[in-house]
Amino acid sequence: MAEILPIKAWRYHESFKDRMEDLISPLFDVVSQKQRQELYANPHNSIHLSVPLGENPSLSAKLILEKWKHETVISQDQIPGIYVYYQYFKLPGEEKESCRKGFIAQIKAYDWDEGVVLRHENTIPKSVNDRVEMLKSTQFQPSPTHGLYEDPMHLLEPYMDAAIQDPIYDLEDYQGVREVLSVIQDLPTIRIFIELIASKSIILADGHHRYEAAIAYRKEMASSNPAHIGEEAYNYHLMYFTNALSKDLRILPTHRLFIGINLSENEVLQKAEEWFTIRKVSDSDEISELILHKQWAFGLVFKDSAYKIRLKPEKFKEFELAIPDVVKSVDLMVLHYFFIEKVLGINMEAQRFSENIEYERNLHRCIGKVGEGSADFAVITKEVSMTQVLEVCKTGFMMPQKSTYFYPKTVSGLLFASVDEQEFKFPYQAFRP
Repeated sequence: MAEILPIKAWRYHESFKDRMEDLISPLFDVVSQKQRQELYANPHNSIHLSVPLGENPSLSAKLILEKWKHETVISQDQIPGIYVYYQYFKLPGEEKESCRKGFIAQIKAYDWDEGVVLRHENTIPKSVNDRVEMLKSTQFQPSPTHGLYEDPMHLLEPYMDAAIQDPIYDLEDYQGVREVLSVIQDLPTIRIFIELIASKSIILADGHHRYEAAIAYRKEMASSNPAHIGEEAYNYHLMYFTNALSKDLRILPTHRLFIGINLSENEVLQKAEEWFTIRKVSDSDEISELILHKQWAFGLVFKDSAYKIRLKPEKFKEFELAIPDVVKSVDLMVLHYFFIEKVLGINMEAQRFSENIEYERNLHRCIGKVGEGSADFAVITKEVSMTQVLEVCKTGFMMPQKSTYFYPKTVSGLLFASVDEQEFKFPYQAFRP
């Protein structure tokens, strides 16, 4: 089902190899303002391509890219490869180190209705538009999205384990994660990867906005090309692939912050009482533990008080959206329908565009924003399980935006991919079965 190809990757010139920790950057949607300022100070940091500065960011990225190519800050591999990418990490409270194993290749930017790449959450339109403009201006992809395939036999793992023994890079990133990258350029081995993925559908784990931008870019380019055949560079998209059945996949929660809501604390609680049981909590730092393993339970944090709220079981039957029960029962669907729509009055579709909702992964930072007054209140959530992500994807329906935070995040700067036809061109038929 899914067609992938190896990449003629652009990478930092060999002379930068010992400085890679100073050149990688977080993905554009997770980098904090403080991190950005530090990264922008380095004129060669990859953030200048992924989150460019200036009144016209896409033009800034184009000019910087041209300069880097001209000065050989980055150079292109002449032989395509599949890049093996391992991330070694520990979560708080864990003694054993985990390793998320995967590889980076290019995949056709299939439209959603083709059923090859499956999405599990909604997007925020403005973020998609920004990414389209970047693609049109630069014809360059500064970071891969993250896709999942299901392989119960873990057939690709021995080839990846062998390749990772000879790394191109081995460094520590901003998360404290060890990032290791290697490459496979052996034709028979690459064919094994292509053949295995050809029988799979891909579940988009992270990067919905960038992938949706790739679809829009492909459609625009194809419509303006009378000779379009579907093999041009603009048809392809950079993606990091991991096995959805791996034991070392981690999903963390993303909390919701509310700004400019014209309801007092008492009004929010009074309206919520119709749908939720409400219990006051003495310490907001305890909320994560209080809602853990409790279905449809959330933390509600105000400046000077905090509550555990939980949907009344009998109210679930009043979930009036025409979607399967497996989607309705996801905690975040319950939150967005019964709390954000019914209590706060922001309907499900409007939530995607709403300037009253912000998203924050870090629990302490989330609670801190409420405490300092930059947000009115917050809702603390739990992570969605991998099983739920797979079940939702297979229904064809979606969870709300920012439902999952796959950890660790991939980073920008290890490699880049071009969708410029001259830079993309290669006799790829040699890799096809």
